[in-house]
Amino acid sequence: MIGSTHRRSRRAAAIATLTGALVLSQVGYGAPTSAQADVPLAPGETASTQNLDLVLNIPRQGVNDGTFHSDLAFHGDLAIQGSYGGLNFYDIRHPQKTELVAQIACPGGQGDPSVSPDGSLVFMSVDSPQTDPSCESSGTSAANPDGWEGMRIFDISDLSNPAYVGNVRTDCGSHTHTLVPGDTDDIVYLYISSYGPRSSFPNCQPPHDAISIVEVPIADPASASVVNKAVLFPDGGAVRTAGCHDITVYPELDLAAGACMGQGVLMDISDPVNPYVITSVEDANFAFWHSATFSNDASKVVFTDELGGGGGATCNEAVGPERGANAIFTINGEGDDRTLEFQSYFKIPRHQANTENCVAHNGSIIPADGRDLMVQSWYQGGVLVMDFTDPANPYEIAWFDRGAIDPPALGGSWSAYWYNGYIYSSDITLGLDVLKLTGTQGVSSANRVKQDYFNAQTQYALKD
Repeated sequence: MIGSTHRRSRRAAAIATLTGALVLSQVGYGAPTSAQADVPLAPGETASTQNLDLVLNIPRQGVNDGTFHSDLAFHGDLAIQGSYGGLNFYDIRHPQKTELVAQIACPGGQGDPSVSPDGSLVFMSVDSPQTDPSCESSGTSAANPDGWEGMRIFDISDLSNPAYVGNVRTDCGSHTHTLVPGDTDDIVYLYISSYGPRSSFPNCQPPHDAISIVEVPIADPASASVVNKAVLFPDGGAVRTAGCHDITVYPELDLAAGACMGQGVLMDISDPVNPYVITSVEDANFAFWHSATFSNDASKVVFTDELGGGGGATCNEAVGPERGANAIFTINGEGDDRTLEFQSYFKIPRHQANTENCVAHNGSIIPADGRDLMVQSWYQGGVLVMDFTDPANPYEIAWFDRGAIDPPALGGSWSAYWYNGYIYSSDITLGLDVLKLTGTQGVSSANRVKQDYFNAQTQYALKD
């Protein structure tokens, strides 16, 4: 998340304190890691299991140095990193030699990106009211009726000269967004997730029980527009639901999973302009339904709880193992009779220091044959790999972590994704980490899966 710049005192309060203890465990061939005595890492130290290596780190730099770095998308040999100040582009042709090759300065939190299937367009979420849609804009109040937030669109066909080619204002901005392929290659849809309505915000009025759906003609992105405001909760939804934080789609099954503040939902997206909720679940242990990730075959879904808004210290003994965690559900039944059945919780098993913001955050499936493996970021808790093949008994098989930031500040891994044999972690303050997972059952099969592009909220069935 970290919070919503929208409404907006939460972000100011986001720099929190939190716990710390690091376990230097050794793992075998896909075995669970084992907790030992707490061994806090000193600032600047790193530690990991033997099967997860840090290949290199590319520090924050250039026009986006000094801004929080956020989410990631990939196309071909290009990694695209969002930030609160704009976009970064990395050449990952040789992951061990990854380098920053281009940047766009264009402020507006939180800057989450996605990329069109043909690689020509990048879409950027803006969830912090700006004086206008341009990259020269400045921040303004959500109470300003002329304030702008929503989606920006860039043409990166010529990466040496990227062009700002379109924008679309959306109600309550765009905290995150999801790319949904159209019926033909010349159109994509963007599901806009946002929240935080208030009667004093003219462009974000309650009840905000819907998502904005933007249609983008690939050949004419300047004509992109909102084609529907799909009401997902006509009866009001859960008590805490006033929008969605994140939606992940599985186009081959016309299915989506939504993390919508007070509840997790399954959605039918067979008509991408008119999605609707099939079923939903609530959980008293969840403070904020943050994101959703399907298993390889979409028979399971992992929901995350961003307790504390990303700025809190929740990976400690006091909070416990069932809050600020993942909740794993199986998907049962077919069609509109599908239901979600809770199986278990999973939380980072190492307590973090009281100066470390730590909670379940963004991750993705590792496309391993016969196993459900998920790599995931935990802010200052680092990056870990979870096996949830048996959804009732998930366990950690690898992790990488750094010592607490000194002096205390908000930071850590915002998102960690598998892409073509490597794990890429967007670190809020340290730039981009490239990691390599080895010695784990199923990794060799995952390495054979070559993706042309990757957007974390758009999952596809695995194909070698």
